Parts: sequence; C-alpha cells; structure tokens
Amino acid sequence: MDNTNNLSTTFKHKDTSAFKRDSVKTVMFASMIGTAIEFFDFYAYGTAAAAYFPKVFFPEVTPAIATILSLLTFGVAFIARPLGSFVFGHFGDKIGRKRTLVVSLLLMGISTVLIGLLPSYATLGLTAVVLLCACRFVQGIGLGGEWSGAALVATENAPASKRALYGAFPELGAPLGFFLSNGLFFLLETFLTPAQMLSFGWRVPFLASSILVLVGFWVRERMQETPLFRLAQEKNEVTKSPLKVVFKTSWRQLIQGTLIVSVTYTLFYTLATWSLTYATTKLGFSNQEYLFMLMGSIIIFALLIVVSSTFADKWGRKRTLMTSASALIVFAFLFPYLLQGQRNFGSVTLFLVIGFVLMGIAFGPVGALLPELFSTKVRYSGSGIAYNLAAIVGAAFTPTIATWLAENWGIRSVGLYLAVMAIACLVSLLTIKETKTVDFSK
Repeated sequence: MDNTNNLSTTFKHKDTSAFKRDSVKTVMFASMIGTAIEFFDFYAYGTAAAAYFPKVFFPEVTPAIATILSLLTFGVAFIARPLGSFVFGHFGDKIGRKRTLVVSLLLMGISTVLIGLLPSYATLGLTAVVLLCACRFVQGIGLGGEWSGAALVATENAPASKRALYGAFPELGAPLGFFLSNGLFFLLETFLTPAQMLSFGWRVPFLASSILVLVGFWVRERMQETPLFRLAQEKNEVTKSPLKVVFKTSWRQLIQGTLIVSVTYTLFYTLATWSLTYATTKLGFSNQEYLFMLMGSIIIFALLIVVSSTFADKWGRKRTLMTSASALIVFAFLFPYLLQGQRNFGSVTLFLVIGFVLMGIAFGPVGALLPELFSTKVRYSGSGIAYNLAAIVGAAFTPTIATWLAENWGIRSVGLYLAVMAIACLVSLLTIKETKTVDFSK
C-alpha cells in the first residue's frame, strides 16, 4: 500500500497537506543532483589524478611512482566519508533530511572548487600536496552525508510499489555526473594543448562544478522534509542518539549493506579510472580516445539503472542483485582477455559495454535496498555508514591496487580482485531477506 495513504489516515485530525509529498519532478532533481555532483567531482578527480596530477603534484619521482602517489590521494576522500556519514547521519536522523543535505552539498561543493584553485608543486612544494589532501578530505566528509540523504528523499517520498524506481533517481546522478565530467575533459583536450591542460585546463572541471552546486542548492531549498521523517517527528519517534542505536541494533545490516555495495564501487573505478590509466599507458590509446569510448558506454549504464530498478520492483531486490553478482564473477575472469594487444577498439569497447551493463544492474536497486535494511529512526545513519564503508572497501584504493596488481602479477590478477568482491557481495545477499515488502514507515 502507498505509504502516503498511511500518512493521511494517521493525520486525519491535522492538516494533512502539511504531510504532502513533493512532486515527482522535485524529488527526482533534489535526489539526483547531489549524486551527479558527487560523481562529477570524483570522476574529475580520478581523471586528473590519472592523467595530470602525477606531473602537477609529483614531478620529482618516476612516472610509475608518481601515478601511484597521485591515485593514493584519490583514496583520501574515501577514508573521510565514514566520518561524514557519522556526522551527517546523526543530524539527518535527528533534525531531518532536508537541512542536512543542504549543508553536505555546500561543504562538498566548496572543497571541490578549492581543489581547482590550488597551486602546483612547482609553486609550493610539498605544501601543495598537503593542501590537495586536505581539500580532498573535506570533500569526503561532505560526500559522506550525500548519497544516503538523497536516497531517503527519493524512497521516503515513493509509493511502496515503486520504491526501487524512485531509489534509482540518486543512482542516475552517477552516469549524469560521469558523462558531464568526461564530456568536459573531452572538450578541453580537444581545444587545448597538453601543455595548456597541465597548466590550467585540468582546473576547469573543478571550478565548473560550482554551477551544479548552485543548481542543487536552489532545488533543495525548495523541497519539503520527507513525509516519513515528519511522521516520526509527530509521533515523537526521532532518535536522540542514532549512531548508538544503529550500531547496537543494526550492526548485521551495516556489514551486509557494506559488502553488497562494495562491488559496485570496485567495478566502477576499475572501469572508469584504472582502465583509463591502463589503456593509455599499455594499450596505445590516447586519453581523448578512451574518454570518448567511456562516454558512449556510460549511456548504457544509465539505461540499465532504470531497467534493473524496474525489475527490482517486480522481482525483488535480492533476486536482481544476485543475478548481477553472479554475472560479475564470470565477467571478472573473462575481461582480461578483452584488454589485449594495441589499440583494439572492438574488444575494449566490448569490455566497457559489458562492464557498464553489469554496473547498471548492480547499482540501480541499491538505492532502495540500503534504506530498506534500516528503520526510519536510524535510516540516514545506517544507510550512510554502510554506503560509505563500502566506498572504502570497494573504491578507496581500487585504482592503486589494480595498478599494482597489473604491474606485478598481470592483468588477470585484477580480474581475480574483482571476482573476490563479487563473491563477497553474493554471500552477503544470501544472508538477507527480501526487502521489497518491508513496512517502510517503521
């Protein structure tokens, strides 16, 4: 039954208009914009870390070491994200989703713009690297409260029969941000020389993210608090210490959610960041050529998010995700054969297309499943902690680990790494019950 019917019944003695849901358009944009900024910022950083930061911030070491050091700074934000999920989860479950999301968006946006203004190593030496890591850390704190709040804006406004589809709104921000970031780098590299890109071109995407932040701020200021949180407030069921409660009552769900989501991060940054480095250094592709192939495959990613979320509403979240995890294990052992030879456009395109099809299937239902694992009173904290721990387990050092594995053990070891993450996801899925029919108002 639609949760809004429950709300109307509960508040017959009150002005029920106060508990109306926002329009679908408002919910979609408010939940999608933050994830779009998250992936825009993170992929802009990932691209810059793979292609430009080794020379901008680590010019005095060998290219291989510079790349590894540069990719390590990529992981700094992921380490900070759980701290952000603790802080924003606490306030999101205590004072509401809306206000918390606005603050996290501004913190994330300001730190990203500051990265675009940083001096290089040639200007400040090691201080430039320290400032880069500091901005990246603050960015991670802001991001720690972003996804879970966006997912709750979507799912807590959704009819019960379409919760996975609504949960796909923040997930669609991922391919949107990815496409915008990729497209901007593609245009910059088309019209600027390599020297200009190293000098100032890499800064443009970080500064341009301010436009997305302003749009996001405007949309989120206009939205209401979610009806389910308002219901919890009215019934005096808002938790004063959500972090204490979530670790005491929902620690199993935290572990399960972390392992289920981790593989999506590992897959995404294997496809989008590590493969970019590998293709441009080992397979003979230019950065621009590979970005163009990524932009084409990201459209498939977006389509599969919607398709898989629709299936998750019909078949259930567990069945859909178990299908994707099983397919990922097979893909993990086969994809190294697609990354062979020099400038093999056909096989590399197939690698990207299959990878992003599986990414879409694995990522779409997560927007509903993670919030459904937790009760309303700790939902922001629980889903946020699980999601951001997954970012550490699955993504923080994925480009670095994959680069090291490929250099020392060959590309098949990268496939084995992905397979282990997919198996962990599959085992975790086997331990949970189907969440499609849970009472989301509790």
